[in-house]
Order: sequence, then C-alpha cells, then structure tokens
Amino acid sequence: MKTLAIHGGAGALPKSEMTQERAQEFHEALRYVLHVGYSCLNQGKPSLDAVEASVVALEDNPLFNAGRGSSFNRDGKIEMEAALMDGITLKAGASSLLRNVRNPVKLARKVMEKTPHVLLSAYAAEVFAQSEGLVMEADDYFFTTYRYEAMLKIRGSNKTPLSEDVVVPASLHSFTMSTVGAVACDVNHNLAAASSSGGTTNKYAGRVGQSCIVGAGVYANNKTCAVSCTGLGEAFMRALTAYDLSAQMEYKGSSLVDAAREVIHKKLNANGGLVSIDSKGGIAIQYTTQGMYRGWVTQEGRIFTAIYDSCFEWDLSGKVKSKDIKDPFN
Repeated sequence: MKTLAIHGGAGALPKSEMTQERAQEFHEALRYVLHVGYSCLNQGKPSLDAVEASVVALEDNPLFNAGRGSSFNRDGKIEMEAALMDGITLKAGASSLLRNVRNPVKLARKVMEKTPHVLLSAYAAEVFAQSEGLVMEADDYFFTTYRYEAMLKIRGSNKTPLSEDVVVPASLHSFTMSTVGAVACDVNHNLAAASSSGGTTNKYAGRVGQSCIVGAGVYANNKTCAVSCTGLGEAFMRALTAYDLSAQMEYKGSSLVDAAREVIHKKLNANGGLVSIDSKGGIAIQYTTQGMYRGWVTQEGRIFTAIYDSCFEWDLSGKVKSKDIKDPFN
C-alpha cells in the first residue's frame, strides 16, 4: 500500500487563457513528478524520500512557482522557502529567504538531519547549503519572463497577489503558479509532507510565507495525516491550517476528508487549497480557487492529474488512458 499526492499551486490560469496545449504541458509535468515520487515508494524508500524527490522535480520545472520558476519580490529579487516533515519522528526542517540554492527542499532536509534547528534563513542558510555540498545557481537560472512581467505589472503598488491573479500576455510561454508540495504514505504506513515556494508576486523583501512554517503550510504525523498547503500564506499562518487538519483528526475524531473540507472551506477564509494523506493511504484534496494543479497515485497504483474540475488518468508508460474524469475529491 503506497500513495502519493502532489500540488503545483492553488489557482490556475483562467480557463479563457488555458489552451489545450498549455493544459497538456501542465498535465505532463505533473505526471512526471508523480513518476519521480512514486518510483521512490516502489523501490521501498521511505515517504520522506518520495516527497523530497517530488518537490525537487517541481522546483526544477519553471512552470511552477518554486525553485527555478520562483516569483520576484518588489526589489526584483528571488526569495525562496521550503519545509518538510517526517511523520514518524515529528522532526522537521525548513529554509527561507534563499536566493541561490537550486533546491530549497534539499536544504530543508539538511537542516532537519544535520542541525539541532528547524529553520535556517537567508545568507547563513546559503552558507550552510554550500558547506553541505548542495547545488547553487546564479541569479539568471531563476529568471522566468512570465514571473518578471507579473511583478512589473504591479510594481509600485502595495499588491502582493498569488501569481495566478496577475494576468500577463498569453503569448508568453512560461506560466508559473503558487506553492508546490507533496505528501506520501509508504509501504510501512509512514507519512511525510513537503512544501516549497517562491512566494507572492511583488512581496516585500524579507517576507516569509507558509511553505516554511511547520503547522501552517506543512505537517506530518503518523497518528493522523500528512498535509501540504498552497495559497495565500498569511491566511494559512494565521489559521495554522496544516496542524488544524491533523488536530481535528486527533482530538475531534474527524475523517481525513471531513477535516480537509472543514479547514479549507469553513475556516481558511482565503484563496487556497491542500493535499493530504492518512496512514491508511486515504487521500483528500480540497481547494477554494477556480482550479489547482494537482496529481495523485491511489493505493491501486492508478495515476491521475488535474487542473480544474476534471482529471486525466495515465498508464504506467506515461500515456493518457482517459480524459475528463470527474474529480473524486471536489
């Protein structure tokens, strides 16, 4: 019994902007990430390895707002963050305010395993990343035209929207969205969760979002669930959404599905969503936006990707088996 769920950000391009070719590119990107993460589980690796590998694949893809495709702050700079958590030990690691670390989620794991801390930030975190042999990249590596154009469009204002709320010319090929993340349950019923983000467009320099805050954007506990959140970070931080879902299961006795619906649709009061898994391999995915880039692999090994209210099913060779299947979660 192995399950995996991922997201590439709550919200999506308006349907009027989403051509068939664009949609196909997102579906294929999500399917590839599922292949990477699920391959870890099939090899008997722990859930922590699976979520890290999944998020690395998302960070490396400029379609998504994390790692290479990160958004720009109002100073025209990249500042990234990430976190992951182990449901067995409740240990967690996080990194924030990063500018040149290729994969912030890898640094988060190093913080968890190599230091007595949970979170390292900014220059000191990058020095630690280099000391651990992590790959560093020049500023140009993280530059995407779409993200830069989105920042320029609202520069000078006090707006800091999710990237999908800033519409730029449809002719631009790269389009990036919000936070990315993954949750997994391995063959031993152990859970893990990870998140990574480039943050909101035109944010203040030094702004930190929910992706690196344990309990707000990411949480994992074998007794309950693993959760990765996406959306307006400040709302998730105020509500402690990831932990709230777990707490409702632990103290209220709610099911994974009921708890996920409660925290997203009744308590969040903002644009966002989440993917979650329990130790029995059950999956719950919820969002309040028009769409959410997401994918999952069921206990039976069936592979699905989705953007709006329907999904694709894929075979093991990477070919689409069927399209326009009703989303089982919303």
